[in-house]
Amino acid sequence: MNTPATPGSPGSPDPDGLLAEQLLRLTRRLHRIQKRHLEPVGITPAQSRLLRTVAHYPEPPRMADLAARLEVVPRAVTTLVDALEAAGRVRRVPDPTNRRVVRIELTDSGRDTLRELRSARRAAAEDMLAPLTVEQREVLGGLLSALVDRGPEPVC
Repeated sequence: MNTPATPGSPGSPDPDGLLAEQLLRLTRRLHRIQKRHLEPVGITPAQSRLLRTVAHYPEPPRMADLAARLEVVPRAVTTLVDALEAAGRVRRVPDPTNRRVVRIELTDSGRDTLRELRSARRAAAEDMLAPLTVEQREVLGGLLSALVDRGPEPVC
């Protein structure tokens, strides 16, 4: 005699677990597609994110500002800035009011790279979203906003 599996028992479907796995697979796929589109620009996804973040500040941000905004440790920002500075896309500048503080500003090359990134990101998004209709994209956008914009994550 076969008894149906009860939710939560071994062998029973776990819809939330399956959905979480799909989201993880989608994230990995998106990262691969984005990386492929960024390679011709000569930049990594993390460097791209840092450049876009620097561009959103009205004045050159401090390294600590970038780490907080990107939700990473300061050392990670240092590594990204080092690579972008070596490529001539950003430069470290002294803070005009506190000589101990270093700020990060875009160079002309960095601004050119941002223009290239916009095109690369659009192409990556089109690759990713190609199977969806306009209506499905709108629904997906609403669902993702509900997940992303729900507020701060609880601290454990």
